[in-house]
Amino acid sequence: MLGSISTNARSSRPIRQRISLPFDEIDQEPPAWFVIAMVRIAFFVTILLVALAYAARRGGAPERAMAAVLLVMLLTDQVLHLFVPVRFLSVDTGHLIIDVAAAAATLAIALTAHRFWPMIAAALQFLPLLAHSTRAIEVDLHSAAYLTMQVAGSWPLAPLLVAATWRHQQRLRRNGSDPSWVPLFRQSSRTAANR
Repeated sequence: MLGSISTNARSSRPIRQRISLPFDEIDQEPPAWFVIAMVRIAFFVTILLVALAYAARRGGAPERAMAAVLLVMLLTDQVLHLFVPVRFLSVDTGHLIIDVAAAAATLAIALTAHRFWPMIAAALQFLPLLAHSTRAIEVDLHSAAYLTMQVAGSWPLAPLLVAATWRHQQRLRRNGSDPSWVPLFRQSSRTAANR
């Protein structure tokens, strides 16, 4: 009894600090959904970085251009999150700007590359724009649905880039060359002959 009195007498901390409340444990450990989300993001970024390195090292000009677009998207997304908190209750203007720029760049690659895969990449890059327009039209759209619509198109881009780079290497081995871009201005043989 004397020991308990001296312990209480020595403890001059407020009662809130002495009592362990259940929500204190919650604040100390991240919830399971947060851990799962972080593992998923780490997995995606790892696959994306491997795809970017492979395309930059072994890809043709369209593959390297797409790798540059994806790298710029990744970096601007990270910079955006440093300054603007993530929110999905209204149209996410920062991600909208990133997605519009990426869709425009990918469409430019798709229209000028001597490849078919950039058309698939361009279609995937337009999916987040549908998410933003859906959020603008349907205010009651659930935040998780908006988030899913924004990021779902990004997942196939890394495997698509790896497959495109691998196919480029196959064409190089088989043909000795692989044209990268479609000529924008083709001269007809008649015009060339007249000169």
